[in-house]
Amino acid sequence: MMYIPEGFTTVTPYFFVHDAERFVEFLKSAFAGAEIGRSLRDDGKIANAQVRIGTSTLMISEASTRYQPMPASYYLYVEDADASMQMALRSGATLEMQVDDMPYGDRQGGVVDPVGNIWWISQRIEKDAYF
Repeated sequence: MMYIPEGFTTVTPYFFVHDAERFVEFLKSAFAGAEIGRSLRDDGKIANAQVRIGTSTLMISEASTRYQPMPASYYLYVEDADASMQMALRSGATLEMQVDDMPYGDRQGGVVDPVGNIWWISQRIEKDAYF
């Protein structure tokens, strides 16, 4: 039987970013994340940090020559998309798309975080929509 640590899932997002310290603080401020673990490299930068957002755990490391930054896009379900969007913007994100009702049953908007990732902030408004 496969063992997965508590709070992790089969697939866990792993961010390699410049200024990992700032990114961890952004996740905590913008998405009410909770830092649950951290280890440092010899130079004092983050080797691995874990931040829990809702039911998901994210891992973050300082980018290096070997592991370059690699922005991606993430879909984040929240209770209130409008309030969460404002919190992300106040925390340093930039607007990608205003919050609006989508034809697939979500109320959604988008932001770009300080390291270039896109976050689709979504609130489910139609329980029986197609996804």
